Amino acid sequence: MSLVEASLLEILACPACHAPLREDVEANELVCTSDSCGLAYPVRDEIPVLLIDEARRPA
Repeated sequence: MSLVEASLLEILACPACHAPLREDVEANELVCTSDSCGLAYPVRDEIPVLLIDEARRPA
């Protein structure tokens, strides 16, 4: 199961650092692929919430 359509995921980028995002289906999040950033953005009702204030910081 995918959180967002593949074509949408290809064009989405982290708002903080502009790195590509990857899906974390178990956590229902899109996660920044940058080692220095790593923010995790929630997906609610199949809509990515790409707001830095809503992102979860890496542990």
